[in-house]
Amino acid sequence: MINATTTSDPSLTVQPQKPFEQKQSGVQNNTVLGRRGLERLDLLLLVVESLDLNGGEAMLWATNQLGLQKQFPNRVELWKRRCHNPLRRATRRGDLSSIDTEALLRLLCFMASRLYPLLHQLLSSREPKELNLQRWTLLDQRLRDLIEERMNPRRGAVQRLLRPEQSQPIQRELVLTLALAAGNGGVDRLRASLLDPTP
Repeated sequence: MINATTTSDPSLTVQPQKPFEQKQSGVQNNTVLGRRGLERLDLLLLVVESLDLNGGEAMLWATNQLGLQKQFPNRVELWKRRCHNPLRRATRRGDLSSIDTEALLRLLCFMASRLYPLLHQLLSSREPKELNLQRWTLLDQRLRDLIEERMNPRRGAVQRLLRPEQSQPIQRELVLTLALAAGNGGVDRLRASLLDPTP
């Protein structure tokens, strides 16, 4: 069987972290993502939801662990921030604030650390090819369902995400980005990746 992550006991893998503060040492509060960065940030969160069957609840739990209740007191506020992704069916105009951006970066890295065992399995070359293919197929199915549900199908970028021959390398890149975002220094690596203007 293919492993699936749930949040029945989310405290098993991550210890509570210090509350998020605007002037926290080492945190850059001037990060403003461009269109591509916002798209990739939301897609990475979609991958998290695809890997974790209870990803939405896990994110809310994580916001409490990180002290992000001010930014994301509930699921609706978290959804509003993610709707700055221009590929969504319902989008919000304007830039995502630097404080909200940093909060989402920390949240995403926290979730990547929780899911690192699954990310490692997907990227491992030591597993039997058939088992690895099953893992990627399951991820593809779940991610495709979320994209069809939440993204605007008229967008060319969304259409590429739904075409198997084009979506596979994109999915691998997203999983690799999540894996690199896990652990110490993950926020800095993720920030640099999302600010990279390279297509």
